[in-house]
Amino acid sequence: MLGANDGIVSTASLVVGVAAAEANRHEVLIAGVAGLVAGALSMAAGEYVSVSSQADTEQADLALERKELATQPRAEEDELTGIYVKRGLEPDMARVVARQLMAKDALGAHARDELGLSAELAARPLQAALASAATFAVGAALPILTIVLGPADRLTMSVSVVSLVCLAALGALAARAGGARPAIGAGRVAFWGALAMAATAAVGRLFGAAAR
Repeated sequence: MLGANDGIVSTASLVVGVAAAEANRHEVLIAGVAGLVAGALSMAAGEYVSVSSQADTEQADLALERKELATQPRAEEDELTGIYVKRGLEPDMARVVARQLMAKDALGAHARDELGLSAELAARPLQAALASAATFAVGAALPILTIVLGPADRLTMSVSVVSLVCLAALGALAARAGGARPAIGAGRVAFWGALAMAATAAVGRLFGAAAR
């Protein structure tokens, strides 16, 4: 949802600004496609770097835990026991559970219960980058399709309306998925999208007037 929203807002704002400068449909379309490509690659690169940093931190934590298990096994057992006691187990039961889990997979037990890491939630930089780029591109494609299919003499209005409707729909879906009121989510996303497009439209008109 966030990637698609970003794609709609940034691309729609870009093409609205260009269209407001009285560019023709072809010029606005070029700007939109360039914005889609640049935005998707930027999102992918940013996500890859961010998640790679997270993965590096996770690997460093696991390496430290592996070293401590090799040099201080008793202290690590005490640490795991303390965690289970805090979660509600009796001390004796917590000790038994810690020993049994460590006997089977000591590193896995500490990674999961001490560090909060698991194979299912491990950082995956490439997957995160591709997902970010794809969702951005899907969102950005909506204003671009509007440029292609909409009336040439009303590009600013048509892109703005379609983009705001899509933003409101996504905002409502995201709010509903999170258990919040759809109207609040829709209004919040639509407000900031409208503000962004109004700002770029003002810039486009300003520079278009100056060019004439």
